[in-house]
Amino acid sequence: MKVLISPISTAEAVVAWECGTNIIDIKNINEGSLGASFPWIIREVISRINDPKVVFSATLGDLPHKPGTASLAALGAVSSGVKYVKAGLHGSKDVAEGVELMSAVVRTCKDFDPSVTVVTAGYADYQRFGGLSPQQLVEIAAESKSDMVMVDTYIKDGKSLFDALNEQQLTEFVQQAHAKGLKVALAGSVRAEHLELLARIGADVVGVRGAVCSGYDRGTTIDPVKAEQFIKAANAIAVAQ
Repeated sequence: MKVLISPISTAEAVVAWECGTNIIDIKNINEGSLGASFPWIIREVISRINDPKVVFSATLGDLPHKPGTASLAALGAVSSGVKYVKAGLHGSKDVAEGVELMSAVVRTCKDFDPSVTVVTAGYADYQRFGGLSPQQLVEIAAESKSDMVMVDTYIKDGKSLFDALNEQQLTEFVQQAHAKGLKVALAGSVRAEHLELLARIGADVVGVRGAVCSGYDRGTTIDPVKAEQFIKAANAIAVAQ
């Protein structure tokens, strides 16, 4: 189980790197759960860290159903140097629309660099705003030939992934995705005390920001002590498995 940390600046990215995170996911929290950062920030982070062992990731935003817009956003991300591209399916209303949007993102990314990992991302708290269910996300990811499927939480009001979906539901989500050859990332106000459960569920990647920020508040800055403790805890669980 790999750890993905989401910094919003080069300084935060350096902290995450120094603490040993596997994936640095550059985002902009001012634009939502999966808010897109700026190309110049992405390029600056990659240039500053310049470590071939680190995987750089970028989010495309909580996207409306506009496949062309998503395609251009994806091209901006991959041309900036990232190897993971996460697209948040916020505006797509059903599986057909989700497949249309994600197929455009996948084609854009793979045409530019076949090694890029494309992530179909949605929301565990989908029922709170009428979004796509985890089962629909798996179907969309598989049909669009994405590499990974992810759920995060859209509404950041203190409720976590586990307030939206219980262990059985998450386990079924992971099993369905794995059965279709997809990797799975789980996020959404998760903390270190959730790591054993996330490992038991079978997550391939766990994504965090608030858990490694001062006061567990994603609006503050990444705390190197919290980040190091989180990664050590995740590594200990990985070794135990």
